Amino acid sequence: MLMRLDHLAVSASTLAQGVAYVEDVLGVSLDGGGQHPHMGTHNRLLSLGPEIYLEVIAIDPAGAVPGRARWFDLDNFAGAPRLTNWIAQCDDLSGALAAMPAVDVDVLDLERGDLRWQMAVPADGCVPFDGACPALISWGGTAHPAGRLHDHGCRLQELLIFHPEADALRGVLAPVMDMSGVRVQVAEAVGFEAHISTPSGAKVLR
Repeated sequence: MLMRLDHLAVSASTLAQGVAYVEDVLGVSLDGGGQHPHMGTHNRLLSLGPEIYLEVIAIDPAGAVPGRARWFDLDNFAGAPRLTNWIAQCDDLSGALAAMPAVDVDVLDLERGDLRWQMAVPADGCVPFDGACPALISWGGTAHPAGRLHDHGCRLQELLIFHPEADALRGVLAPVMDMSGVRVQVAEAVGFEAHISTPSGAKVLR
């Protein structure tokens, strides 16, 4: 398999709104994150296990305007905070991109502290299948955010992805993606559900 689930992204109009939403649903506190100067965004993080995490992300009002579309289609985000994207980790970013529907992407070399990664960001900010395909990331070295986060006892049990063309999306992903814990279902509109076990019981993040 070329790809496996790396993390989930909850988008928000402001970081404070996104953090409040996730903390209210899951009943735990998020850890600190940081800024992304290349994208003019900032985030907060939550461990979902040894190798998976969740990020709440929003446009950073103190950040520079990037001069290109921001990732996760954040330039067009509106409404209440919600789960908008899933991110797949791959060792061979070029090979993973070749297996996905063809779109114009920029592969960005990014870093924060000792973290190094490459991210494939579509020119228009939106990944294929109306945002239902995974965004692609490749971590450099051995450092990964999940191993540095406080363990609040939250674990991702299942990620549901909804799309009108679920069969076509599943056909793209199945040959190259480890679909353990990931399910694609037919629905009238694109959407996501993360079923998460927490110290206070099973929760659903949408």
